[in-house]
Amino acid sequence: MKVTALIMAGGRGERFWPRSRRNLPKQFLSLTDDGRTMIQLTVERILPLVDIEDIYIATNKDYRQLALEQLPGIPEENILCEPIGRNTAPCIGLGAVHIAKKYEDAIMLVLPSDHLIKFTKMYQTTLRDACRVAEEGTNLVTIGIMPDYPETGYGYIKFDAKEPEGRAYRVDRFVEKPSLEAAKEYLAAEEYLWNSGQFIWKVSSILKNMKQYMPDTYSRLLRIQEAIGTPEQEMVLDKEFREMESQSIDYGIMEKAKDIFILPGAFGWDDVGSWLAVGRIKKTNELGNVVDGNIITVNTKNCIIQGGRKLIAAVGLRDLIIVDTEDATLICEKDYTGDIKTVLENLKICNRDEYL
Repeated sequence: MKVTALIMAGGRGERFWPRSRRNLPKQFLSLTDDGRTMIQLTVERILPLVDIEDIYIATNKDYRQLALEQLPGIPEENILCEPIGRNTAPCIGLGAVHIAKKYEDAIMLVLPSDHLIKFTKMYQTTLRDACRVAEEGTNLVTIGIMPDYPETGYGYIKFDAKEPEGRAYRVDRFVEKPSLEAAKEYLAAEEYLWNSGQFIWKVSSILKNMKQYMPDTYSRLLRIQEAIGTPEQEMVLDKEFREMESQSIDYGIMEKAKDIFILPGAFGWDDVGSWLAVGRIKKTNELGNVVDGNIITVNTKNCIIQGGRKLIAAVGLRDLIIVDTEDATLICEKDYTGDIKTVLENLKICNRDEYL
């Protein structure tokens, strides 16, 4: 069966401020040493499985040109611009009806644009296995990450370890981000995986489930599908998409549907959720520092320091994140990276939009 992909690339990456901005969000930045951006790496990883003309990018109009510039092989009509953010369920539905307009049915990979994978070939093998499971009946398949520590920042998925179907397991339930004690219990139980937000299914399977569990959204998606390729396409998209309920695919579909399967993934996954990820994905020096730019460190340990041409001299520092850009500088203790969003909220309140 034909394999297609929808890459979700509409986020603003606020926890990577001040490098990630409204006009250049995280997924269009290079955070690795090879110079390629995160969305470019996402596309490259799946090319052995998906033809370039069958890859769709879901984003918004502000990032349309960025997507076209960074992904020159993808057809212009495959850049799907949402009129307004409506969470993952409407986003995925929009991709599904575009694929359904092109093919009678197809496998659909749904992938975030801002994850990093260390072991590409192992990842591709997992996706191929997931495609085989998704071809059966109306199975909905997700990929879970094998946890190696009690993370409280991820959702978890409990699976039935007693009844494996090949490399896949039937999903028992989805679990919200847990407390530290609960996360320790999940790790010890060996029946929970981190929710990676990656999905594999037939287009017909996800649309069937949307019809059942999100009927209003489904009806609006059908009206959008009918207008694809007509002069009314943009007008209908704008009208119908704005009226859809803002809903995640987990809550809207996955927590309610039947025949949900999960494949454990062990391919060096990182969701690159905050500046702390840089310490995991880049090489540290002998003092645990990750430095990029014109940097001198003296008696400084376990810091992430990113700069440019301007000299940054760090003396006697511990466990800090320092990010210097042309018009803004972030200085943050590693334990407080979650509060970077509060900086942006304050900037919005003060109408200092030039820094967003």
